[in-house]
Amino acid sequence: MSTPILLEAIGIEKYYGKFAALGGVDLKVRANTVHSVIGPNGAGKTTLFHMLTGTKSVSGGRIVFDGHDVTQEPDHRRVQRGIARSFQVTSLFLSLSVRENLRLAAQGTAPTKAMNCWHEPEGPRACADTVASVLAKLGLESFASTPAGNLSHGQQRRLEVGMALAARPKAIFLDEPTSGMGIDDLEDMKCFIKSLRDEHTVVLIEHNMNIVMDISDTVTVMQQGRVLAEGLPHDIRSDDRVRAAYLGNMITGGKA
Repeated sequence: MSTPILLEAIGIEKYYGKFAALGGVDLKVRANTVHSVIGPNGAGKTTLFHMLTGTKSVSGGRIVFDGHDVTQEPDHRRVQRGIARSFQVTSLFLSLSVRENLRLAAQGTAPTKAMNCWHEPEGPRACADTVASVLAKLGLESFASTPAGNLSHGQQRRLEVGMALAARPKAIFLDEPTSGMGIDDLEDMKCFIKSLRDEHTVVLIEHNMNIVMDISDTVTVMQQGRVLAEGLPHDIRSDDRVRAAYLGNMITGGKA
């Protein structure tokens, strides 16, 4: 890859008492790529996401994003720098419309404006251009006025990614965005995630190996809080260590 490094983690550690959830993880994510992090349950993938996005603090190591040391910065500050994420469990305002969900997400980059409940969301506060752009990317224009709770599960997962996009991020972290999706929705979501790298950098946790192998530029495999292997999808597919530790016969199948 010739694109510059946007995010670098150096020796990231996370301890809970004496238990090392992360035992010194190094990671380099290049701009405008899809970088997938895979591994068995308990490997430390989501913990790593928490460290990189600032949801939780590191026990040791250093994180550099877009040339800035963000190791000690809280999550809202990292959002302002251009980091956004979705979560494994869908987190939407179910009674609000699709448009309102996206507006609140767009306003969230400036908390003082987002929490201003005394004025109607008009003019710049409506974030109309951002909302319209994200709606178009999601293909949800016809559902703009629909309460999020009335969407299908696949549409809700897509909307949650859209809420991360509404923050206008440089890097978007997606934690199992296809979780619970039916077959009909998987192909659309796969193509959608792949398209994001045109304007964003994507860091992805995903258990569906067909998706990982089809859309990733780089795959990092974790095991017991450490990096086991990293490389191009075809290299990971043929790595005996990865097969033994995680993928096994599922390397050519669906979920692992």
